[in-house]
Amino acid sequence: MSLRFCQGPECHTHKTKDRIKGPQGNKTYQTRRRSNFYYGNGNFCSTWCQNDWFNTYGDRAIDHFGRTTRAKHLTEENAWYKDYDWDYASGNSTKTNYRYINPLTKEQRPLTEEQYNDKSYNLNTGE
Repeated sequence: MSLRFCQGPECHTHKTKDRIKGPQGNKTYQTRRRSNFYYGNGNFCSTWCQNDWFNTYGDRAIDHFGRTTRAKHLTEENAWYKDYDWDYASGNSTKTNYRYINPLTKEQRPLTEEQYNDKSYNLNTGE
């Protein structure tokens, strides 16, 4: 089990009991270290640290990966999404009736379970 550090730039400055580490007489507040975190795709120990990171690095990250400079549009060509129903009648609560739905045209197309689970399979052709 490898331990990871919280990526919050100010994590060590938040005064909580679990951040106090070190021998008696030489205690310091330290960045949290855990086997897993639950915020920001497992990179932050709290939303506090996640927000600290975004406030510090967010603009640079957006500029690096591509700032949106014009409105995006949901069109008939790119509005398709995968959906399914739950089968409660069987007593198993299983997924059934896999389909693609286009909310703009109200069109539905059937899918197999394999197509539904295939993350690269889609009907979207537009931007």
